[in-house]
Amino acid sequence: MFLRNVSNGDLAQVLKQGELTDPNSTSVTVRYHAGEEAGDPVSVEKSGLVFPSGEALPKCWLDAHYRVSF
Repeated sequence: MFLRNVSNGDLAQVLKQGELTDPNSTSVTVRYHAGEEAGDPVSVEKSGLVFPSGEALPKCWLDAHYRVSF
């Protein structure tokens, strides 16, 4: 799956889908595709990623308590 970095617009390939959908994980391992070659795997904050269309990630992927209202 590819996501877009909010700050620089580069495409990032998610290497570990489980990290992305786990609401208790704040970071995800990605590989940037900003040139001819794919970059090395790096860990980035999920809050800095969006779908390529610009749509935000689902709240249930970011917040383990998204159904709880205080």
